Amino acid sequence: MTYAADSAAWMGEGEILNMKWDTRKITGLAMVAAVSFVVMLPGFYFMAAAPFLKYETKDVVLSIGGFIYGPIGALAAALVVSFAEMPFSGTGFIGLLMNFISSAAFVGIAALVYRKMRSAKGAAIGLTLGSLAMAAVMLLWNYIITPVYMGVPRPVVAGMLLPVFLPFNLVKAGLNTALTLFIYKPLTTALRSARLLPERDGLIAPIGDATGTDASGTDVKSRLTVNASLLYGAILLLIACMIAIYFLIRP
Repeated sequence: MTYAADSAAWMGEGEILNMKWDTRKITGLAMVAAVSFVVMLPGFYFMAAAPFLKYETKDVVLSIGGFIYGPIGALAAALVVSFAEMPFSGTGFIGLLMNFISSAAFVGIAALVYRKMRSAKGAAIGLTLGSLAMAAVMLLWNYIITPVYMGVPRPVVAGMLLPVFLPFNLVKAGLNTALTLFIYKPLTTALRSARLLPERDGLIAPIGDATGTDASGTDVKSRLTVNASLLYGAILLLIACMIAIYFLIRP
């Protein structure tokens, strides 16, 4: 499969990434930030050893916004959501800083990689690298900031880094990666139907048709096989995260 074929088959948002900061892009990013804030509110806690660590799905929405509008747009939306979240978190500026750093590492890197590789493979690689970057960055910032937030000696926090903070951030990133891969295509399809995104050009065979070729001459059946493999991978990742949560939630 060619790079161009895979890109057109799975996402095809290059025209959005090249848009200037016009009214439509600003409006779209405002919607991304608003939805991210709404889905952030429910959340749940699954770390018995650290009940203050909350999982929420805002990074899923921010990642989708990053794929559509680019890394700068994703970072701008993440910053807006972090400020909006501050009154509800009870952690003040420290919480704002930690929330922004976490989201920025995940969605910023994912969107940056996807901007260079606009394909299903590029999205998967970007989300994977974003997950690893977030886990690594949060180890450092938890070591620096958490003693101040919790009011405990730094050695106590250092002892929590690998058994508590690392698995939490890996599971959080894994869930967000799987959910992003699940909902990106149906969501962008719905947005196109509502004329909030431009129509995708260049597909000779319709989505779901197992015959024909796309604009570059690549067989559609092969294209759909790649997308199915990505979906199966997301399912396996989701199952792995659920198993990890089962063990982490136990006291």
